[in-house]
Amino acid sequence: MNFIFISPQFPHTYWNFCDRLKKNGVNVLGIGDAPYDALEDCLKNSLTEYYKVDSLENYDEVFRAVAFFSFKYGKIDWLESNNEYWLEQDARLRTDFHITTGIQYDRIGSFKHKSAMKENYRKAGVPSARCHLAATLPDALEFVREVGYPIIIKPDIGVGASDTHKITNDKELGDFFAVERPVSYLMEEFIEGDLLSYDAITDSHGDPLFESMTSWPPSIMDIVNDELELAYYVAGEVPEGLKKAGRATVKAFGADRRFVHLEFFRLTKDKPGIGKRGDYVGLEVNMRPAGGYTPDMMNYAHSIDVYQIWADMVTTDSRIFPSSDREYCCVYASRRDGRSYVHSHEEILARYGANMVMCERIPEILSGAMGNQMYTAKLGSEKEAEEFIAYALTRA
Repeated sequence: MNFIFISPQFPHTYWNFCDRLKKNGVNVLGIGDAPYDALEDCLKNSLTEYYKVDSLENYDEVFRAVAFFSFKYGKIDWLESNNEYWLEQDARLRTDFHITTGIQYDRIGSFKHKSAMKENYRKAGVPSARCHLAATLPDALEFVREVGYPIIIKPDIGVGASDTHKITNDKELGDFFAVERPVSYLMEEFIEGDLLSYDAITDSHGDPLFESMTSWPPSIMDIVNDELELAYYVAGEVPEGLKKAGRATVKAFGADRRFVHLEFFRLTKDKPGIGKRGDYVGLEVNMRPAGGYTPDMMNYAHSIDVYQIWADMVTTDSRIFPSSDREYCCVYASRRDGRSYVHSHEEILARYGANMVMCERIPEILSGAMGNQMYTAKLGSEKEAEEFIAYALTRA
C-alpha cells in the first residue's frame, strides 16, 4: 500500500501517524515544505521517501510531487494530511489522481463551508443554530431582529476560532461592517451551553472504531481574541447523548475512513426553537483530529493508542487495538508569558509531578490558541481536573 502524507512534520506529533502506518507494512511517502535535514529522526525513520516542495500552497508543485511518487512507486492508495488547512487541497489531489479512499473535491464544500454544514445537521436530526451569510448591514440587522443579540460572526471558511466575533448591539454590528473584509462571514444566533467535542475514528461504513469526548472552555473565541489561558480535558467516558448526536452527524456527512472532530453545545438551559436543557446542538464539523496535543491526551485518558487505531483502520478497515478498562481524565492547562500566577512552575511540578505526562513550551505558531507554557496531567476524575486547572492558572 502506498500512502502519501502531506506535511507530515506539522504538527510535530504527526510523525506518530506515519510510524504506525510503517509498522503496518505501509509505504509512507512524505511531501512537505521543510528541508529533509530539519525533520525529526522519528519522522525520517517512518518515511520511505520525502519530497520537499518550496511551497505547499503551490498546487502545481505539489501535483508534480504526487505524480513523481505515482511514477516511482505505482498507484497511490491513500493521500492525507489530517490537517484542516490542507483539507481542500487533499481532496483536489485525490480527485486528480483517482485516489478513492477519502473526500473527493466535489464534496469538499459541505465540510469547509460552515453555512453548508447546516443541511447535513438537518439530515442527522441534530439541531443547530440559525444562521445567515452576512452580506450588508441592513441584511444583518434583519437577521438580528429575528434571533436577537448577541450573535456570533465568523468566516464561513476558517480554522478554529480565528477572526470570530461576538456582537452584542447595533453599534458593534455597524463597526464590524464598517471594515472591508475579503471573505464571506456567517452570522449565527448565540447558544448558551457547555462546549464538547465528539472525536472518533470511523471505518468505511462511517461506524466508529474509537470514540472520545473532550470538554472545552465556554469560548475558544475569547481565548484567541483576548489571549486568555487555555484549559480543557479529555474525559474517560462519552455520554450516550453525545454518542448518538456524533454518530448521526458522521453518517449524515458521509465521514467515513477518517479521524473526525465534531463540536457540539450541550444546552445549559432551554432554547426556544432549538432544544431543551441537556440537548446537544451541532456547532461545527472538522474532518481531522482535534488540534494540538489532544490525540495524545486521548491516549492517556483511554489507555490506548489512537495513532495505531487509525493506522489499523487504513490497512484493515477494523480496530485491532484492544479497549482498556482503565479510564482517566487527561487535563491540559497553559499559561501566557509575562503574567504572574499564584503558584510557580516549580510548585506545579512538585504537586503534580507524578501525574504529569507532558510539560513543554508551545511553538510560536500555535501559541495564540494554545498558550506559551503547557502542563498536561493524567488524573482520576473531572473534579480533580478542575482543581488542577485552578492550581495552575490562578493569577497572582
